[in-house]
Amino acid sequence: MINRRWHSSILKVRSFRGADCDIDHYPMVARVRQRLAGGKKGTLKIYVEIFNLRNLSELKLRKEYQIKISNTFIVMENLNNSQDVNKAWENIKQNIKTSAEESLGRMN
Repeated sequence: MINRRWHSSILKVRSFRGADCDIDHYPMVARVRQRLAGGKKGTLKIYVEIFNLRNLSELKLRKEYQIKISNTFIVMENLNNSQDVNKAWENIKQNIKTSAEESLGRMN
């Protein structure tokens, strides 16, 4: 009555022979365990920019990084102050990333 693949899922089966439906078959009730397959967890690759922060220990590179960030924030203060908060955050984040990449470099 059931495919061999699913035979371990049947827990309890009962037929009702006394029920007369005027046919040759008897009604059956089965308790079935349903196993849900867990989703396959694919390898989700997230690209993370890693900067060489060890260069901050060198005084020359640290000063260069500080100057670049301060210059970008000075320029941002002169721009339009009525922009959206999310847009302002994206500008700040992008300025910090570009300053770090130019002065510190990326990690190998």
